[in-house]
Amino acid sequence: MITIGRYIKQKGNYKAFIPEKFPPKGLVFHEPKIIKLLSDANLLLGKLDGIAKLLPDIDFFIFMYIKKESTYSSQIEGTKARLTDALQAEVEKTPGLPDDVDDILHYINAMNDGLRRLEKLPLSLRLIKEAHQVLLTKARASSFPYPGEFRKVQNWIMGTNPADAHFVPPPPEYVMHAMSDLEKFFYSYEDIPILIKIALIHSQFETIHPFVDGNGRTGRLLITFYLCQQKVLERPVLYLSEHFKKHQELYFSMLDEYRKGNISSWLKFFLKGVVTVAKEAIETSDRIIDLREKDMQKVSSLGRASKNAILLLKNLYKLPIINVRKIQEVTNLSREASNRLVKRFIRLGLLHPKEKGKKYGRIFVYKEYLDLFEK
Repeated sequence: MITIGRYIKQKGNYKAFIPEKFPPKGLVFHEPKIIKLLSDANLLLGKLDGIAKLLPDIDFFIFMYIKKESTYSSQIEGTKARLTDALQAEVEKTPGLPDDVDDILHYINAMNDGLRRLEKLPLSLRLIKEAHQVLLTKARASSFPYPGEFRKVQNWIMGTNPADAHFVPPPPEYVMHAMSDLEKFFYSYEDIPILIKIALIHSQFETIHPFVDGNGRTGRLLITFYLCQQKVLERPVLYLSEHFKKHQELYFSMLDEYRKGNISSWLKFFLKGVVTVAKEAIETSDRIIDLREKDMQKVSSLGRASKNAILLLKNLYKLPIINVRKIQEVTNLSREASNRLVKRFIRLGLLHPKEKGKKYGRIFVYKEYLDLFEK
């Protein structure tokens, strides 16, 4: 076992986890199963990168994946809202949406803002703090989260106080030093494969838990930011929160194993996630290409209306839930003409009313496309 840190007794009669120098001494990742998983993951990422380049509207595909990632990452923290709720909230705030859809919208903003910042800034503690600030500023669920600031108080995971907590991260005076070690690791140890490095970066970040709140979501944002900065993929089309959500108890258990020094188990869990998610993204990409070709043929048959129909169809790949007002914005058509276009899309089987029988304030869903992301 490798020593990641030690539990040391604190004032208040509880033990906090104090990390050792990072990365830990004696780090090895040459176990045959890890090598096989790493090889499979790299092969699939190369295939995903190639297929993603063939997608006709790659930006729209990325927008949807960011929304999907935001939903699952927020759900790990207890958010009940679904992907459909988040998409509908982007069209218009309507009665009946879960209050915690706001958590997902904040995550989407933090992801988009961080990816934009990476075009000009290197990945750094500054960028991580900025992402956290976007994530939690005016966020619904957080009280006194100190957006964008490393904590100055003790936090803990589960339990009512540090004494009965499941895990107590390092006291605040250790946070800056531990995070500085992590930042240096971003740009050193180039002999360590990138996927191994990001697995270690994520688990170490969650161990330090540098913020009062929002550490899980920020740590999962960090995965995407690092992979993009390292050009593992040309475009950000790999997101692991769905894997973590599907295996949530195991995810938390493997982070515990990491802190115990069982790095091998954590790496295998993480790499299996990359393999699984990459396979699913490849399948989704293939289905999108087929669906788009089929539906483009349908709207091309609409004669004079086909120009605006194609415009609307392309927009549905970015936002597959829409109302008439949004169609007016997209196509620049009148309300009457937009309603006629909706009827044509319903006849073609492209759009479906979200609530049947509703006459006013109707929402329409590009269901066949949305189902690819909300299986």
